[in-house]
Amino acid sequence: MRIILIGQAAFAEKVLDGARGNGHEVGAVYCPPDAPGGQPDPVKARATTLGIPVHQHASLKGLEVQREFEALRADLGVLAYVTQIVPRNVFAVPRLGSICFHPSLLPRFRGGSAINWQIIKGETETGVTVFWVDPGIDTGPILLQKRAAIGPDETAGSLYYNTLFPLGVATVLESIESIAAGTAPRIPQDESLASYDLLCRDEHAAIDWSRPARDVYNLIRGCDPQPGAYTVLDGTKIRLYDAQLLGGAAARSGVVEEVSAEGLVIGAHGAAIRVKRVRAGDKKVAAAEFATQRGVTAGRRLA
Repeated sequence: MRIILIGQAAFAEKVLDGARGNGHEVGAVYCPPDAPGGQPDPVKARATTLGIPVHQHASLKGLEVQREFEALRADLGVLAYVTQIVPRNVFAVPRLGSICFHPSLLPRFRGGSAINWQIIKGETETGVTVFWVDPGIDTGPILLQKRAAIGPDETAGSLYYNTLFPLGVATVLESIESIAAGTAPRIPQDESLASYDLLCRDEHAAIDWSRPARDVYNLIRGCDPQPGAYTVLDGTKIRLYDAQLLGGAAARSGVVEEVSAEGLVIGAHGAAIRVKRVRAGDKKVAAAEFATQRGVTAGRRLA
């Protein structure tokens, strides 16, 4: 098949290589414009090396993009880790339409921060979905799903890179093969099970130390690495990373109970949480180093 690949980062790069390795032609790659002064996107760099045309539009909504798609005469559009909106006049152009990867078991956890919210809400099972693109947000018919566990100490970062990234690439490639074979299903999503969450932003990342310790811990894990769950010290947001739930520890909510080389132990409702790294500016530092710099000692209360 002749494919148009829309995506970015290492995920799209792996899909590009896998599709070509399976004998498919990638007619063009679409990825967002490079950040000023930054490195080229991995999928752009790979496509350029292979001599595949690369298009980088700030928006995919223009008539120019539609005309480019039409000129490519592709069989299938593949959305692999896409952050730009792909409108109907673009995704419907390929002969067989377009498919998209999503890091949850749709119809649950629709939206652009599915990984974050699954952890924040205490889910223990996740998965990946490849679906046929329609005008809604992650609402199209399901082609293929694969399940995976969420470990009790997973962060959004570790869950993606260790589990959902490789599983997702394999599932996208398997989906392409089923389309090529003419066996790909279109299973309507059950709207009675559907949920949608907003992008996980700073307004969702504030820690409420009066909440149960497990809820606070899930928030820290779900916001690691971005946007970073935060507490406040002397009017400054302190973002917490590399946390560990200390089961059964008696502690005062929001109070630093211990400062050691292993990090800060902070009380929460019913237990305590050890934090190994923090960020108060641009860089993460060891929590012990931060405590020394800011004069944080046992008994200090955080807001």
